[in-house]
Amino acid sequence: MKALHVITGLGVGGAEQQLRLLLRHLPAQCDVVTLTNPGPVAAGLTADGVHVTHLGMNGNRDLGALPRLTRLIRDGGYDLVHTHLYRACLYGRIAARLAGVRTVVATEHSIGAGGLEGRAHNVGVRGLYLAGERLGQATVAVSPTVAERLRHWGVPGQRIRVIPNGIDAPRFRYDAARRKEARAFLGLPEGAYVVGGVGRLTPGKRFDLLLRALALLPGDVWLLLVGGGPEEEVLRRTARDLGVANRVLLTGERPCLPDPTDEAPDLIALLSAMDVLASPSPEESFGLAVVEALAAGLPVLYASCPAVEDLSPGAAPGARRVTGGAGAYAREVLRLRAAGPGERSAPDAVRRYDIAATARQLMDLYTAALSGSNLEVSSS
Repeated sequence: MKALHVITGLGVGGAEQQLRLLLRHLPAQCDVVTLTNPGPVAAGLTADGVHVTHLGMNGNRDLGALPRLTRLIRDGGYDLVHTHLYRACLYGRIAARLAGVRTVVATEHSIGAGGLEGRAHNVGVRGLYLAGERLGQATVAVSPTVAERLRHWGVPGQRIRVIPNGIDAPRFRYDAARRKEARAFLGLPEGAYVVGGVGRLTPGKRFDLLLRALALLPGDVWLLLVGGGPEEEVLRRTARDLGVANRVLLTGERPCLPDPTDEAPDLIALLSAMDVLASPSPEESFGLAVVEALAAGLPVLYASCPAVEDLSPGAAPGARRVTGGAGAYAREVLRLRAAGPGERSAPDAVRRYDIAATARQLMDLYTAALSGSNLEVSSS
């Protein structure tokens, strides 16, 4: 089986890194096309032996990209096209049809109750989304929450398949030696209690709330933010205004798959350096950072995380939902610190999100789509 994955960009984001990890486990010949931004994940895919093509698309309305993508699909002799993220789903589905490839699967990574990848839920966005969706065989939802949002938008239930994001859980196992090395690299003082946040630095992630919580906490509590994005300077300015800039560390984007040429700690080492992970985003489609933190044995404070909320009660005892603002997060941090460090082991629930299982489910979907079998909706 020869498959082409089409994605909007390959910067360090959840969908992008999920694609790289998935291709390490899919037993199919896979190439990748990125419409824009062949960033660090593109380099990582190339290092893994995956052929990556940058289409050079200039903005959402660069219609010249469509014939280029169509030719690439036709010349590549692909059996199946798999699209990721809004722009790539729209252009990729159309190009696949024009190239004569009838088997098209899409993964919906980030549809929210109020927006889609920064786009407001308006008639135009929804209309284009549904028009493109009809050109494929199936849409993969990364959680039951996303599946329900797709049905609410008007995607027929029988076209939706729930296949959760996956992680390579053993790689996230807590490592005391890496914790010590990472904390030394970051210049953290001995005994510092570190609250971590992982994700794009955008307003929707609400990392400013953690800064306000930090201002309510003792001086030995630090905040470590892992990620890049447009809000970085705003967050630095907010930290200065609150008088906590000397206890805030922003690492920029850090991959979870290490780069041997990079001396800075990767995401897994940084998770070992933390004492608790906080995810104050009020709306998530899955909550990958929370699952990775649980795999690292961290206690987690979150506002929204379908990956936890879709599990049975008590399946992730280290995760606690927090309602309220900065004061609520500050109180929970103090509670956890007073309880002392627990055993840094992953809960059984993490096994549900094993990347090998995700890859197996996706291959089953590919096989069914190529054979023309009925694609039953799944709640797995």
